[in-house]
Amino acid sequence: MCARIRAMRSGLTTDDSLVWPEKDGAVLLASLGPGAPSLLDAVSRSAALPPELSSRLGLSRAQWEFCGGLVFASGCCLVLSIHVLYLTLYVGLWGLFSLTVVWRLLLTVFGGAARLSNLSSGDVVRVPDELLPVYSVLIALRDEAAMMRQLAANLSRLDWPADKLEIILLIEEDDTATYSAAARADFPKGTLLLKVPPGNPMTKPRALNYGLAHARGRYITVYDAEDRPDLGQLRAAHEAFCVGPEHLMCVQAPLVASNGEKAWLSAQWALEYDVQFRLHMPVMAKMRLPIMLGGTSNHFRRESLLMAGGWDAWNVTEDADLGLRLARLAGTTQTINNPTLEAAPTRTKIWLAQRSRWIKGFLQTWLVCWRAPIQLLRELGPVRWLSLQLTLGGALASAALNGPMTMLVAISLIAPGWTLSTSDLLLFISGWLTCGLADLLAPGRWSLMRILAVVTRPLYWPLHMIAAGKAVYGLAVRPFFWAKTPHQPDDTLDDVTCSTGLSRQS
Repeated sequence: MCARIRAMRSGLTTDDSLVWPEKDGAVLLASLGPGAPSLLDAVSRSAALPPELSSRLGLSRAQWEFCGGLVFASGCCLVLSIHVLYLTLYVGLWGLFSLTVVWRLLLTVFGGAARLSNLSSGDVVRVPDELLPVYSVLIALRDEAAMMRQLAANLSRLDWPADKLEIILLIEEDDTATYSAAARADFPKGTLLLKVPPGNPMTKPRALNYGLAHARGRYITVYDAEDRPDLGQLRAAHEAFCVGPEHLMCVQAPLVASNGEKAWLSAQWALEYDVQFRLHMPVMAKMRLPIMLGGTSNHFRRESLLMAGGWDAWNVTEDADLGLRLARLAGTTQTINNPTLEAAPTRTKIWLAQRSRWIKGFLQTWLVCWRAPIQLLRELGPVRWLSLQLTLGGALASAALNGPMTMLVAISLIAPGWTLSTSDLLLFISGWLTCGLADLLAPGRWSLMRILAVVTRPLYWPLHMIAAGKAVYGLAVRPFFWAKTPHQPDDTLDDVTCSTGLSRQS
C-alpha cells in the first residue's frame, strides 16, 4: 500500500483530486478525476489517508479470524491439557520479555557509546534571514484558556523571522473560552486563530489535519499548549533538513520534563523521556530504524506530510503512527539536541489517563501494522521490520508484563512458601539492571528525586499494568476517545504584557 501511495502521489499537486472510495464493502485504492475533492480538501477532512492505513476500520477480517482461532485453540488446550496451555503461555511470555530486555540493552549500549564518543550533531550554521522559508507552527487547542498567555510568551521567543513564521492556533468551534483567551494574549504578529469545524472524532490529529490544509509553510512543526521550545529549535531543524538526504522526512526534538524534581511520579516520567528521546531515539535515527515520534516538537517537510496523508484522526497516538508510516514510505527521521520543555504529570489519576491513551494508541498502531505483515516486511526490510516489532511490541509487552513480574517478586519476598524460579528472578533482575543502566546513561539533571526514581523503578511498573488494562478496555468500548491531559501555567514563567497581533479565521 505505501509503495503504491508513493508512486501515485509523486506527481500530484495540492489541486489534484484524490479520494479513497468504498464499494461493496471492499476498499479500493484510489480514484482520480473530476468532482473528487482536492488533496488539501481531503486532508482538511481527515480523508486523505487510505482506509487500510487508518485505525478507523478497527480489526480486519483476517485479524478477527486469527483472534477467533487463538481463542478456540486456547479453549481446546484448557479442556484437554491445562498444563500445555500454561507451558505455552509461560514460554511465550518469557521469550517476549527476554527479547524486550535484550533489545533495550542493545539500544542503551549503542546510545551510550554514541553519547560518550560525542557523535551528536555540532553547532547549527546560521542561515541568513532572507534565505529562510516560511515555517508553519500548528498547535491544536482544547480547553486551554489558562495556557494562552504562557504559550504566547514561549512562541514569541522563537528565533525565526516574524514575517516568515506562521503560527496557527487550531481551536474547536465550541471552545469559546480558549478562543477568547487566545485573542487577548500577546501572540506574534500574524498568528492565525483557526476554528476547527465540529466533527468526529474529536481528536488532536483531526485538528492538525485541518491546520495542515491551511498552512503555507515549506516546513511544519507541532507544539502543544504547555510546550516551551528552545528558541533555536526551528533553525536547528531547518539546518538538519538542508544538510540531510532527500529521504529525511522528519526531525524530532527531544522532550524534557520541566518538573522532574517536583514529585516521584514526575521524576519517573522525566527519566522515561530522557531515555526515549535523548538516548535511544538518536541512535535509532542514526541506524535509520522506524521511530515512534513524540506528540510534539516534530518537524516535517510539508510535501512529506501530504504524501503520507497527514495524521490519522482515529489514532489516539497519531505521532507514533505517523512516524512508522513515514518509515513505510521509505522516509527517515533525524534528531536534534534543542529540547522542548513540558510539565510531567504529578498526580496518579492524570498519569493513568495519559498513559492509558498512549497504550491504546500503540495498540491501534500495532493492529494497523499487522493488517498486512508480509507487505510491511517488504516495505521495511527484515531489519527495520524486526526493529518495529521490538520497539512497538516491546512497549506493549513492557506495559503488560513488567507490573505482574514486580508483583510476583514482591509476593515471593513476603509470602512464606511462595518461591520464584531462578530463571524468573534472573529475568526480572536483568530487566531492572537494563532499565537502570539506561537511566544512568541518559542525559539529564541529577537530583535526589532522580536517584530515588532510578532505585525504585520497579515500583513504577505496576502503574503501567493498570494503564494497560484501561487501554484494552478503552479500545473495546471507546476506541477513539481522547483522554486529554489538563495543563496549568508554569508559575516560574516571567509575567508578560498583552498587545495582540492576531488574525482570525473561521
